[in-house]
Amino acid sequence: MGQQVNVAGSNERAELAEAVFGRTFNGPLIHQVVTAERAAARAGTKQQKNRSDVRGGGKKPWRQKGTGRARAGTIRSPIWTGGGVTFAARPRSFKQKVNKKMYRGALRSMLSALVSAGQLSIVSDFSLSSRRTKDFLAAMSERNVADFDLVVVSNSDDALIYSSRNLPNVNLVTAHELSVVDLVASEKVAITASAKAAIEERLS
Repeated sequence: MGQQVNVAGSNERAELAEAVFGRTFNGPLIHQVVTAERAAARAGTKQQKNRSDVRGGGKKPWRQKGTGRARAGTIRSPIWTGGGVTFAARPRSFKQKVNKKMYRGALRSMLSALVSAGQLSIVSDFSLSSRRTKDFLAAMSERNVADFDLVVVSNSDDALIYSSRNLPNVNLVTAHELSVVDLVASEKVAITASAKAAIEERLS
Protein backbone atom coordinates (compact mmCIF):
# COMPACT_ATOMS: atom_id res chain seq x y z
CA MET A 1 0.00 0.00 0.00
CA GLY A 2 1.52 3.34 -1.07
CA GLN A 3 1.44 6.64 0.75
CA GLN A 4 -1.51 8.99 0.53
CA VAL A 5 -1.57 12.78 0.40
CA ASN A 6 -4.42 15.25 0.42
CA VAL A 7 -5.53 16.68 -2.88
CA ALA A 8 -5.15 20.43 -2.39
CA GLY A 9 -8.42 22.32 -2.46
CA SER A 10 -10.59 19.24 -1.81
CA ASN A 11 -11.31 16.54 0.75
CA GLU A 12 -9.98 13.77 -1.49
CA ARG A 13 -6.76 11.85 -0.98
CA ALA A 14 -4.40 10.69 -3.70
CA GLU A 15 -2.56 7.39 -3.64
CA LEU A 16 1.19 7.68 -4.27
CA ALA A 17 3.26 4.83 -5.66
CA GLU A 18 5.64 3.58 -2.97
CA ALA A 19 8.31 2.84 -5.60
CA VAL A 20 8.42 6.52 -6.61
CA PHE A 21 7.33 8.57 -3.59
CA GLY A 22 8.40 6.31 -0.73
CA ARG A 23 12.14 5.95 -1.21
CA THR A 24 14.97 6.67 1.21
CA PHE A 25 16.69 10.02 0.85
CA ASN A 26 20.07 9.68 -0.90
CA GLY A 27 21.94 12.95 -0.43
CA PRO A 28 25.23 12.02 -2.17
CA LEU A 29 23.36 10.79 -5.26
CA ILE A 30 21.29 13.97 -5.47
CA HIS A 31 24.43 16.08 -5.07
CA GLN A 32 26.16 14.19 -7.89
CA VAL A 33 23.18 14.54 -10.25
CA VAL A 34 22.65 18.24 -9.48
CA THR A 35 26.35 18.92 -10.03
CA ALA A 36 26.21 17.09 -13.36
CA GLU A 37 23.07 18.97 -14.46
CA ARG A 38 24.54 22.35 -13.61
CA ALA A 39 27.83 21.47 -15.27
CA ALA A 40 26.06 20.37 -18.46
CA ALA A 41 24.31 23.75 -18.59
CA ARG A 42 27.65 25.58 -18.92
CA ALA A 43 28.37 26.84 -22.42
CA GLY A 44 32.04 25.90 -22.38
CA THR A 45 32.76 28.41 -25.19
CA LYS A 46 35.39 30.54 -23.41
CA GLN A 47 38.56 30.91 -25.46
CA GLN A 48 41.77 32.88 -24.94
CA LYS A 49 44.87 33.29 -27.10
CA ASN A 50 48.15 31.69 -26.17
CA ARG A 51 51.49 33.02 -27.43
CA SER A 52 51.16 31.20 -30.75
CA ASP A 53 47.70 32.69 -31.41
CA VAL A 54 48.68 36.34 -30.84
CA ARG A 55 49.62 38.21 -33.97
CA GLY A 56 53.19 39.48 -34.35
CA GLY A 57 56.28 38.71 -32.34
CA GLY A 58 58.23 37.08 -35.16
CA LYS A 59 61.25 39.32 -34.73
CA LYS A 60 63.50 39.30 -31.68
CA PRO A 61 62.89 42.64 -29.89
CA TRP A 62 66.61 43.33 -29.35
CA ARG A 63 69.88 41.48 -29.56
CA GLN A 64 70.67 38.84 -26.98
CA LYS A 65 73.63 40.56 -25.29
CA GLY A 66 75.03 43.98 -24.65
CA THR A 67 71.87 46.02 -24.11
CA GLY A 68 71.67 45.70 -20.33
CA ARG A 69 68.12 44.44 -20.61
CA ALA A 70 66.76 40.99 -19.95
CA ARG A 71 66.81 38.45 -22.73
CA ALA A 72 63.67 38.50 -24.89
CA GLY A 73 62.78 36.40 -27.88
CA THR A 74 59.30 37.72 -28.71
CA ILE A 75 57.01 40.56 -27.71
CA ARG A 76 54.15 38.03 -27.51
CA SER A 77 55.58 36.30 -24.45
CA PRO A 78 52.99 35.88 -21.63
CA ILE A 79 55.00 38.26 -19.42
CA TRP A 80 54.64 41.10 -21.96
CA THR A 81 51.62 43.39 -22.20
CA GLY A 82 49.58 42.22 -25.16
CA GLY A 83 51.21 38.82 -25.08
CA GLY A 84 49.51 35.44 -24.99
CA VAL A 85 47.93 33.84 -21.94
CA THR A 86 50.09 31.22 -20.23
CA PHE A 87 47.34 28.63 -19.73
CA ALA A 88 44.83 29.87 -22.28
CA ALA A 89 41.24 28.71 -21.91
CA ARG A 90 39.92 26.57 -24.77
CA PRO A 91 36.36 25.55 -25.71
CA ARG A 92 35.46 22.42 -23.80
CA SER A 93 32.51 20.36 -22.61
CA PHE A 94 31.73 20.26 -18.89
CA LYS A 95 29.32 17.33 -19.16
CA GLN A 96 29.58 14.62 -16.54
CA LYS A 97 28.43 11.04 -16.96
CA VAL A 98 25.18 10.21 -15.15
CA ASN A 99 23.35 7.10 -16.27
CA LYS A 100 19.57 6.71 -16.38
CA LYS A 101 19.39 4.55 -13.27
CA MET A 102 21.20 7.15 -11.18
CA TYR A 103 19.13 10.03 -12.55
CA ARG A 104 15.82 8.30 -11.94
CA GLY A 105 16.97 7.29 -8.47
CA ALA A 106 17.75 10.93 -7.66
CA LEU A 107 14.29 11.99 -8.89
CA ARG A 108 12.61 9.34 -6.72
CA SER A 109 14.71 10.38 -3.72
CA MET A 110 13.81 14.08 -4.07
CA LEU A 111 10.11 13.39 -4.62
CA SER A 112 10.06 11.14 -1.56
CA ALA A 113 11.83 13.79 0.53
CA LEU A 114 9.28 16.43 -0.51
CA VAL A 115 6.40 14.13 0.43
CA SER A 116 7.95 13.36 3.82
CA ALA A 117 8.46 17.07 4.49
CA GLY A 118 4.89 17.92 3.50
CA GLN A 119 6.10 20.12 0.66
CA LEU A 120 4.39 18.24 -2.17
CA SER A 121 0.70 18.43 -2.98
CA ILE A 122 -1.48 16.87 -5.63
CA VAL A 123 -3.94 19.19 -7.38
CA SER A 124 -6.75 18.59 -9.84
CA ASP A 125 -5.90 19.06 -13.49
CA PHE A 126 -6.52 22.48 -14.95
CA SER A 127 -6.33 24.20 -18.30
CA LEU A 128 -6.81 27.81 -19.31
CA SER A 129 -8.65 29.33 -22.23
CA SER A 130 -6.72 32.60 -22.08
CA ARG A 131 -3.09 33.63 -21.71
CA ARG A 132 -3.74 36.08 -18.89
CA THR A 133 -1.55 35.83 -15.80
CA LYS A 134 -4.42 36.61 -13.45
CA ASP A 135 -6.33 33.59 -14.79
CA PHE A 136 -3.37 31.36 -13.93
CA LEU A 137 -3.18 32.87 -10.44
CA ALA A 138 -6.92 32.36 -10.02
CA ALA A 139 -6.54 28.68 -10.94
CA MET A 140 -3.72 28.35 -8.39
CA SER A 141 -5.73 30.09 -5.67
CA GLU A 142 -8.75 27.91 -6.40
CA ARG A 143 -6.60 24.86 -5.63
CA ASN A 144 -5.02 26.42 -2.51
CA VAL A 145 -1.51 26.39 -4.00
CA ALA A 146 -1.08 30.10 -4.70
CA ASP A 147 2.23 30.22 -2.80
CA PHE A 148 3.77 27.16 -4.51
CA ASP A 149 6.86 27.82 -6.63
CA LEU A 150 6.87 24.72 -8.84
CA VAL A 151 3.87 23.43 -10.80
CA VAL A 152 4.13 20.14 -12.67
CA VAL A 153 1.55 19.42 -15.38
CA SER A 154 1.19 16.50 -17.75
CA ASN A 155 1.18 18.65 -20.89
CA SER A 156 1.65 22.38 -21.30
CA ASP A 157 -0.04 24.49 -23.94
CA ASP A 158 0.42 28.09 -25.02
CA ALA A 159 -2.16 29.35 -22.54
CA LEU A 160 -0.38 27.78 -19.55
CA ILE A 161 3.08 28.81 -20.75
CA TYR A 162 2.21 32.44 -21.49
CA SER A 163 0.03 32.92 -18.41
CA SER A 164 2.71 31.65 -16.01
CA ARG A 165 5.95 32.92 -17.50
CA ASN A 166 5.57 36.46 -16.11
CA LEU A 167 5.54 35.13 -12.55
CA PRO A 168 9.13 35.32 -11.27
CA ASN A 169 8.51 32.93 -8.36
CA VAL A 170 6.61 30.22 -10.26
CA ASN A 171 8.17 27.58 -12.48
CA LEU A 172 5.88 25.54 -14.74
CA VAL A 173 7.25 22.26 -16.13
CA THR A 174 5.79 19.11 -17.62
CA ALA A 175 6.18 15.68 -16.06
CA HIS A 176 8.56 14.73 -18.87
CA GLU A 177 10.73 17.84 -18.33
CA LEU A 178 10.86 17.56 -14.53
CA SER A 179 14.48 17.55 -13.33
CA VAL A 180 16.29 17.06 -10.05
CA VAL A 181 17.45 20.69 -10.12
CA ASP A 182 13.80 21.84 -10.38
CA LEU A 183 12.90 19.87 -7.26
CA VAL A 184 15.96 20.92 -5.26
CA ALA A 185 15.36 24.59 -6.05
CA SER A 186 11.68 24.50 -5.01
CA GLU A 187 10.18 24.83 -1.55
CA LYS A 188 6.62 23.77 -2.43
CA VAL A 189 5.68 21.56 -5.36
CA ALA A 190 2.21 21.14 -6.87
CA ILE A 191 1.65 18.19 -9.19
CA THR A 192 -1.53 17.68 -11.17
CA ALA A 193 -3.23 14.29 -11.01
CA SER A 194 -2.39 13.43 -14.61
CA ALA A 195 1.23 14.58 -14.12
CA LYS A 196 1.50 12.30 -11.08
CA ALA A 197 0.42 9.36 -13.21
CA ALA A 198 2.96 10.32 -15.88
CA ILE A 199 5.75 10.62 -13.30
CA GLU A 200 4.90 7.23 -11.80
CA GLU A 201 4.92 5.68 -15.27
CA ARG A 202 8.28 7.32 -16.00
CA LEU A 203 9.97 6.28 -12.75
CA SER A 204 8.32 2.98 -11.84
